[in-house]
Amino acid sequence: MNGGIELQKQKKNKRLTITLWTAGSILFLLLGLLIFVNYYIDRSLPVTSGTISLNGLSDVVEVVRDKDGVPHIQAQNDKDLYMAQGYVQAQDRLFQMDLSRRQASGRLSEVVGEKAVDRDKFFRTFGLRRAAEVSFTAYPDEAKQLLEWYADGVNAYMEEAADKGRLPVEFTLLGYKPEEWTPIDSLTIGKYMAFDLGGHWQGQAFRYWALENLPKEKAYDLFPSYPDGAPTILSDIGESQVDLEKSFASAVIPPEFNGSNNWVVSGEKTENGKPLLADDPHLSLGTPSIWYQMHLESPDVNVSGVIFAGIPGIILGHNEQIAWGVTNTGPDVQDLYIEKRNEEDPDLFLYDGKWEKATIVQEPIKVKDSETIPYTVTITRHGPVISEFAHQQESGQVMAMRWTALDPSLELSAIININRANNWAEFEEALKDFHVPTQNFVFASKDGTIAYKANGKIPIRKKGDGLLPVPGWDPDYEWQGFIPFDELPKVINPEAGFLATANNKVVTDDYPYHISHHWAQPYRYMRISEYLKDKNKLTLKDMENLQMDQKNLHAREFVPMLTGDLDKGTMTAEQSDALEILNSWNYLDDKDSAAPLIFHQWMNEISTGLFQKEVPEEMMKLFEGRQSVVDELIRKAHAGKESKWFEDRGGYESFVAASLTKALGELEEAYGTSMDGWEWGMYHKVYFEHPLSSASPILEKFLNAKEPIPVGGSRVTVEAASYNDEGIVNHGASWRFVIDTADMDNGYHIVGPGQAGHYKSEWYQNQIDAWVKGEYHKTSLEKSGGDQLIMKPE
Repeated sequence: MNGGIELQKQKKNKRLTITLWTAGSILFLLLGLLIFVNYYIDRSLPVTSGTISLNGLSDVVEVVRDKDGVPHIQAQNDKDLYMAQGYVQAQDRLFQMDLSRRQASGRLSEVVGEKAVDRDKFFRTFGLRRAAEVSFTAYPDEAKQLLEWYADGVNAYMEEAADKGRLPVEFTLLGYKPEEWTPIDSLTIGKYMAFDLGGHWQGQAFRYWALENLPKEKAYDLFPSYPDGAPTILSDIGESQVDLEKSFASAVIPPEFNGSNNWVVSGEKTENGKPLLADDPHLSLGTPSIWYQMHLESPDVNVSGVIFAGIPGIILGHNEQIAWGVTNTGPDVQDLYIEKRNEEDPDLFLYDGKWEKATIVQEPIKVKDSETIPYTVTITRHGPVISEFAHQQESGQVMAMRWTALDPSLELSAIININRANNWAEFEEALKDFHVPTQNFVFASKDGTIAYKANGKIPIRKKGDGLLPVPGWDPDYEWQGFIPFDELPKVINPEAGFLATANNKVVTDDYPYHISHHWAQPYRYMRISEYLKDKNKLTLKDMENLQMDQKNLHAREFVPMLTGDLDKGTMTAEQSDALEILNSWNYLDDKDSAAPLIFHQWMNEISTGLFQKEVPEEMMKLFEGRQSVVDELIRKAHAGKESKWFEDRGGYESFVAASLTKALGELEEAYGTSMDGWEWGMYHKVYFEHPLSSASPILEKFLNAKEPIPVGGSRVTVEAASYNDEGIVNHGASWRFVIDTADMDNGYHIVGPGQAGHYKSEWYQNQIDAWVKGEYHKTSLEKSGGDQLIMKPE
């Protein structure tokens, strides 16, 4: 018996030993795998110090990355400068660059599969790459050569990284290698930025749908202004045959809140007597940043600022003499034309009583792990037919789009000359080549000049005004050229001592040309103007404080209106508590305050509740200027002119009270019944998401280093922080910049979340806290200390 027990012990010990050895082996293998993966990922980190040889250089180039990861490139000639710029950008942002050109070219399906097919069809139809190819042929030799030098630098890095197994890990995850970079790739990314900043085609489609599907009175309430010409246009078009809901269900619509703030203050209002300039473009927030900050120096140029990854030069920033910034003007530069198709030959379209042959472009779409999809794009005299990319029309009518960005344009030439400009005259001359997108440029120079110009191609219409689609067969609806360059809105050294824009209306009603029906809500501009008017002896710190200003003038207008219109005698206890919080609010969208949480949720419920029963989800995303429409409906109802929209919801007072009750119920469910414990930051949080992080929880952990962070501001504050339905701030100040022209060597910046695209870099998401808190870093034109990389000719 004892022998049996001993034998069992031996077997048990043996099993334990085997288990331990197995566990140890697995642990050893996992540890080895982890070390290997870590080593493999580390290999793709950019080499930022030492000496390298680069084929194609003609002289030595020095690249110093300062403590904030900003590369300072010093070259002896322009060829080496732009080749080095391409190399350095690719070191830090190659995957982003490749993804950007693929998205704009309609080639995402090749690497991500079938889920991107509709998106690819959309961008193949719009034809951003075709427009880039046409633009390249129009560029002067200098710009073409610069693009080639830049592409040579990108390709030198890609070849080196591929040979040494150092390509960014994202390429390994998706299982492909990047193709050779070309000048067309850079120009296509530039065309995508014109697309991202819009042109209002979707608003035309929405209003046309509204007139066809809603009572006329209710439809006209959704227009940004009363459409005096609508009856004539509709009569000329006749009965609609385009199924808009199906046609644009998969359309890619840029964020409506793409915009910006900028302002410039003359020396008369500053402490040191020299102008101050501030700029913060509002675009999508993510990892890596849409912007890449750089300093470029050669005998011909010494310029610092930001550029889109994949493009040479500096688009926003300063040199030794001048500084500049932009906001989106937002003109009506896209027109939808309803085209009549020949029933017997679908490639023929009616124009001025005759049938014209359309251009048919073959755009086969390669799909990862699937067969290539044949796809054709039809282009009429007005532009590509965009109503069939996802749904083939059964009728004889389609919609084509005329858009300034599809014409040849020379923005890179403008950037080259802006970078070299020394004064306003040279700067404005350079703007002649900046065609799309139309931007509000503000300017300040060392000589004390401040100036503003709305610059770009804005069409002059023979008939129609950009509110509705127009008949493509009628020559009366053609464009008649563009607003002359010398007649674009411009101001130099104003008496007020400052100039500011925030996507607001930039002209008075007596301006002789039509620019746009669509302007941002005026509250950011009003707050900037209020702040600058009230202060003198302004400093750089004041500029920083204003960029982080959280005063909500939208709430300041509507809280007294809404709370005053409610029937106090029928209020619930919860409504009374909420109104008490709102009426004692200082109108700051502070992350620690309950009032902004209540206000924004209430306004959202009003907007959603007004339209969701009658406007399908497919059309809601085309509803441009929705909040401005809601604001105007409330103003009219408050003044006793109630709209049918409110009448059909039980009346204005009843509806806004019910909306408040619903908003409070949702907040109580999410944050508890005690309003004293509610905070705006519980809902409103910034999160810089990597495009691949949603693929798995593991990638999310590694690629998004920071959890969502509570943040103040909102869509209507100068500290712009727009958010999605989950409260995640995914849109706002993608770059913040201020400069004092008394010290042109130094600019002050925030690039959220950071400079680098590699998640193990110290500069990957190191500026998130700075973005939240408004902590700027200084970047100098003077020689900076940091990691030094010497590039030598091979």
